[in-house]
Amino acid sequence: MPAVIRTRSRKPNSVRRALLTLGSIGALASALGPIAAQAQDQDTQETAQGQIVIPDDVKIFGNDNPNLRRATAVVNGDVITGTDVDQRLALIVAANEGKIEEEEMRRLRLQVLRNLIDETLQIQEAKAAMVEVTQAEVDQSYARVAQQNFSQAATAMDAYLKRVGSSADSLKRQIRGELSWQRLLQRNVQPYINVSDAEVNEVLERLKASKGADEYRIGEIYLSATPETRQQVYDNTTKIVQQIRQGGSFVAYARQYSQASTAPVGGDLGWVRLEQLPNELQVAAREMQAGQLVGPIEVPGGFDVLLLIDKRKVLTADPRDAVLALKQISLPFPAGITEADASKRAETFQNAIKAAKGCGNVDAIAKNLGASVVANDQVKARDLPAQIQDPILKISPGETLPPFGSLKDGVRILMLCGRDDPKTAEGPSFEQLQSQMEDNRVNKRAQTYLRDLRRDAVIEYN
Repeated sequence: MPAVIRTRSRKPNSVRRALLTLGSIGALASALGPIAAQAQDQDTQETAQGQIVIPDDVKIFGNDNPNLRRATAVVNGDVITGTDVDQRLALIVAANEGKIEEEEMRRLRLQVLRNLIDETLQIQEAKAAMVEVTQAEVDQSYARVAQQNFSQAATAMDAYLKRVGSSADSLKRQIRGELSWQRLLQRNVQPYINVSDAEVNEVLERLKASKGADEYRIGEIYLSATPETRQQVYDNTTKIVQQIRQGGSFVAYARQYSQASTAPVGGDLGWVRLEQLPNELQVAAREMQAGQLVGPIEVPGGFDVLLLIDKRKVLTADPRDAVLALKQISLPFPAGITEADASKRAETFQNAIKAAKGCGNVDAIAKNLGASVVANDQVKARDLPAQIQDPILKISPGETLPPFGSLKDGVRILMLCGRDDPKTAEGPSFEQLQSQMEDNRVNKRAQTYLRDLRRDAVIEYN
């Protein structure tokens, strides 16, 4: 089969959902409220627990190890079974290609249980508020997910989920929870959110004033820590970094572990300028290259892991947004070829392709050489591998990049056939910016909403 021009997958941005995936420490910190003063031995002592008093020399009675608890629960009468947890966990394992250590799996199982509890509370609240999501709508969303993420029909998606140990019902339940929560927020929260024209115009003026400044699109995973838990949290964060570097999904780990409000969107902070970040993160981000992972970074209250997704200049056209027309010419190697012979063939192949003097003749020359050609005239430079982006932008139509490949895959050459440069960036419109600001405020209200649901829930664990 002919080789294809591969680019990094660029899935469309999902709606920023308000589901907040927090660990137990983060959830506790959110619920406790402001620091309160407490009298002790006739002295005033400020505590971080507010009205909750936890002594420093706390003693645990009994032998109830939460890590040994079976992952099942009854939430306001609705049962979450071990099978529910196993099937949802299987999706995360599949996303990480099974590269999860046993200890990590135990922590992940507990996080999945917490996520399922939140999901159950959201579905229950939507039902109590008479917010309806039909089965037909769930099935439609399921089919869309199958097509967008797996390029498969729903039936093929069913088979895939079963093969990895999950099920269509598990994913559909998650879809129902997200749709229910979104509609509940649209009815009970969004109508009461207001962003004035003056606020939007102020942000627009700041954007114009910062034209040309560097802007970073950053992914984050944040784990909170206290002086007592600092070493344990540091070790956990280090293991997460190791798992991601070994091929784990940053987005999946952010969703399951991060205690920041960006957890529901895979840790994506969006486009930010360095001055918007804490000092510790500014130093790290300034030196990072696109695709680089850094951490753990100690910040006040915990540890951060950063992924630099991309970098650009504010309101300035980015050359990497150029749309390229490319041809990829591929020549297979015979089985058993040596490294030396492969190098010679690659050099001869490169000289022959250069002699084509442009894309018009390359197909005929490739045919004579026994090579295949594939074309794509809608490739964004930024979607190419990082090591190819700058070189491809420095050549002219009809020129080629140096050959690349392997003894197994053969040799390939990219030829530039055309280029449409990006127009000058104008930034977000008034309406787009207003919508973004409204979404941010809805998400903050949603976090409080979900926190109240957790506080009032009756949950029995097995």
